[in-house]
Amino acid sequence: MSEHLSRRSALKFVAAGVAATGVACTSSTYKNSNYVELKNHSPMLDKWQNTEDRPWVGGDYWANPMEDWHIVNGGAECKSSDGKRSIHSLTHQLTDSTQAFNVSVVVQQIENNKNNGGAGIRLGVKNEINDYRSSCFVQQGLDVGVFNQQLSIAGKTASLTKAIDKQAVKLELSATPQFGAVLLNLSVSLFATGEVIGQLNHLVPADEVIGNVAVVSNFSLHSKAGQQAGKYRFTHWILSGDAFEVSPEHKFGPLLWTMYSLSDSRSQEGFVMKLSAFTGPMGGNNNQLVELQIQREGQWIAIDRQKLDPDAWVANFRVPNWQEKSDAQFRVIYNEKHIDGTVTPDVWSGVIQANPVGRPLRMAALTCQNDYSFPYAPVAENVKKLNPDLVFFSGDQIYESHGGFGIIRTPFEPAIQNYLRKFYQFGWAFREVMRDQPTICLPDDHDVLQGNLWGEGGALKKDPASDPTASLTGGYIESVRFVNAVHRTCVSHHPDAYDPTPNPSGISCYYGDMVYGNVGFAILADRQWKTGPEQAGVVVGETGLDEDPNFINPAINPTNSVLLGERQENFLAKWSRDWRGHSLKAVLSQTVFAGIATHQPSPDRYLKYDFDSSGWPRPARDSAVEIMRESKALHICGDTHLGSLAQYGVNKQRDSNWSFCTPAISAGWPRFWVPDQIGIPHQNRPAHGLAQTGEYIDAFGNKMYVYAVGIPEIGQSKNRYVKAHEKGSGFGFITFDTEKLTYTMDAYRFLIDVNVESSNNQFKGWPVTIHQEENIGVNRLT
Repeated sequence: MSEHLSRRSALKFVAAGVAATGVACTSSTYKNSNYVELKNHSPMLDKWQNTEDRPWVGGDYWANPMEDWHIVNGGAECKSSDGKRSIHSLTHQLTDSTQAFNVSVVVQQIENNKNNGGAGIRLGVKNEINDYRSSCFVQQGLDVGVFNQQLSIAGKTASLTKAIDKQAVKLELSATPQFGAVLLNLSVSLFATGEVIGQLNHLVPADEVIGNVAVVSNFSLHSKAGQQAGKYRFTHWILSGDAFEVSPEHKFGPLLWTMYSLSDSRSQEGFVMKLSAFTGPMGGNNNQLVELQIQREGQWIAIDRQKLDPDAWVANFRVPNWQEKSDAQFRVIYNEKHIDGTVTPDVWSGVIQANPVGRPLRMAALTCQNDYSFPYAPVAENVKKLNPDLVFFSGDQIYESHGGFGIIRTPFEPAIQNYLRKFYQFGWAFREVMRDQPTICLPDDHDVLQGNLWGEGGALKKDPASDPTASLTGGYIESVRFVNAVHRTCVSHHPDAYDPTPNPSGISCYYGDMVYGNVGFAILADRQWKTGPEQAGVVVGETGLDEDPNFINPAINPTNSVLLGERQENFLAKWSRDWRGHSLKAVLSQTVFAGIATHQPSPDRYLKYDFDSSGWPRPARDSAVEIMRESKALHICGDTHLGSLAQYGVNKQRDSNWSFCTPAISAGWPRFWVPDQIGIPHQNRPAHGLAQTGEYIDAFGNKMYVYAVGIPEIGQSKNRYVKAHEKGSGFGFITFDTEKLTYTMDAYRFLIDVNVESSNNQFKGWPVTIHQEENIGVNRLT
């Protein structure tokens, strides 16, 4: 593309390219043995000059980190003076180094500090799985740009003939293939006059340019805080050439994804459908409305328009008296308004499934997404293949380390954007899983940026400075406004809360029930009211270090301690007796009501007490299980990074509900259950004879029958997917047979194919089928 090509001409060129290739992307083409499919090589010209000011840079890009970038007066500006801040193209990847390509961008330093890390273009950003999404978080590549009055290509430098200061300069990079290498030619000119002030050539190996392409602020510095470098602005970013593979379907936004639920209200409202639609954070001049449409008799009918929540950036829809007997096509539409007055509609579509009746209900159960194995494609694709009726995420959709660049706790605006861009990784990975299936999505401790959470009824931490990782003491470290925004991202599409009255601090409450597919679900928050460890006189990580594994210390279980709290216990008791509209029940919560872990984070480090477990505090745990027992419900949960199938006991072994704690999607902090190695006695080992199973008393004194555990290996591989597999990652699957009154549970490993039958697909001890009555101790399984 000529350097003198006007923006209007370039936009026409880009639009023409998209139009010309659009049909080919959506229609089938006859192929014979001599046919070679033509790839889309349409150029990219950034859209920022026609974008209203806002924090989010647009659906064609991924910004690292999102909170450090914003659109200002038609350009993308980095608000941070730290290193390696970048914006990746999502739609254009360099895939063919035998072809030529061109990259250009206008760069301007808008603030100068004592360190100058330079600005420019990054090529060859890639990772071991060759996925454009995971490559967005790689902080290295082949850097091309200007810094300290010099041009630079991969460390080779040349001086400029004129000082830049804060003048805008145009970087033009052309690449020519050279027999297994690529010749890069960089030219720098003053944008205002076109005067060339520097040129540099450099020959690089061909594979070093393959991958994502990004613009980078302070490319020569580290990403850690406190660099005090320059701040830069980017405009007129153009990518062109046959070396690029163009994938318009990689665009992520403005509509990011949707989640919905469908539940029998057992009232005059019949079945109620609730749906949440997410966009990136918008600005004051952007459209704030999202429209929901349903297809009826071949026509799209608008049924509601809702305003985006300005903290959570989600639009929420509630439709009573939903016609649940048949599938319904839906779509949400966001009309993106531009500076020039034009509007670009963005559409996200899917299916609201009919209420499944006359057959078993099939549910995928997932938990814990540590992003070292992002985007978790083996799990996401296997869940899609199984085509569940319902998807359950039990928490830890994010971790504090997601995407790098640390945590921001205050002030609110950058803090919530810090959370949202981590949460967006969850949606990016699983949006196709959630597109057509009802979804339940619980927030847990890491979702509110805490290592552990003992919520104490919504109380805020008394001394947050003494617990900066928020993993040692009770209460919430983030503000009420922040926690409520997190709740809205996760649960605003859930069925209506049983009692939405906020906690005294103002933190929202979301516990309640759902009836779907002849199954009743209780949705709990098993950490929101839980007693803080310091209130019980115990110290996390210290209490119990010198105690015998078989000594049950009564001092750690005060009788006045709380787990579910009075409000949730009252709800659970009422729900346990209410059988309207269903014949099987399940309790959905964050984690297991037993201490099924002996060692962490290695199989050689014994840690007696895991106060993060909902096996503690024992008196409150026993109360919760006794209430739940009447429901005959299966308890489905996650959090521990250790898949397990166990049966609770209160008055005696095996007298209460079974629990299925599902494997982590991507296990981070490892936990191990190896009681046989440290001499913890057991009784009545199951008939399968697997080690580490049978009737045990856990460290808190809880009775439990451990039937199966997915004990991990040590994660050592440099390949993220192999490492996740080694660490015991995977997902759970439950089939509710409402005629036979049984639950069948599968625990799939991470790196398998569910369409290929193999004894290695599941963890040892699974699959397992139990009868409803076994949840009150009428046991059949041995």
